[in-house]
Amino acid sequence: MHRYSNGEITVLWRPELCTHSGKCFRGLPGVFDPRRRPWIVMTNATTQAITAQVSACPSGALSLEALLGTTRVR
Repeated sequence: MHRYSNGEITVLWRPELCTHSGKCFRGLPGVFDPRRRPWIVMTNATTQAITAQVSACPSGALSLEALLGTTRVR
């Protein structure tokens, strides 16, 4: 599992679940770009936009962890 954070949320990526549908890249290419390393850049969109795009992941390879103080909520 890989983690990418912007200080408000953390995107979790589980590559073994990814079906490479491209939905994340087509929906929010400034954040998700498989040609770039790292391929997720959390500063290129708002937390709300990232949350919406991650929620649209058809395979469940992308998920969210909200950072509330020192508590992580999935």
